[in-house]
Amino acid sequence: MLEPGDDAPQFSLPNQDGETVSLSNLPGEYTVVYFYPRADTPGCTTEACSFRDDWDAYEDAGVSVVGISDDPVEDLADFREKYDLPFDLLSDEDGEVAAAYDSYGEKNVFGNEVMGVFRNTFVVKDGEIVEVYEGVDPENHAEEILGDLGLN
Repeated sequence: MLEPGDDAPQFSLPNQDGETVSLSNLPGEYTVVYFYPRADTPGCTTEACSFRDDWDAYEDAGVSVVGISDDPVEDLADFREKYDLPFDLLSDEDGEVAAAYDSYGEKNVFGNEVMGVFRNTFVVKDGEIVEVYEGVDPENHAEEILGDLGLN
């Protein structure tokens, strides 16, 4: 697993509108890169909405947030619109970026071994990972990050 102090793997991925978003071009002192398994499922919706609900604090502090899953762009567009999410959702359909962040691999889903995205989050500053959250609690995660960054 990547650790604080490691270089953040760079990426350029399509967002919900098909526009390319690169880690190196995101504004703000910090960038929250959160990986989630599937758009519009209970845990992933809870997590996305928690970032939405705390969005003013993130925006006021100049913190960028991006969510990454292996969903196609069209699903991300629907998910973002349905829940009025104010941040970009990025499509990593082949799982390469998630794998670079140690957030893609074999997991057990309802008793079946499948390949998929793990619910992990990384906070990046100046191209370096400064915080790592593995297997997060989707309900309180956005608030937890704000607290750890001293922003709430």
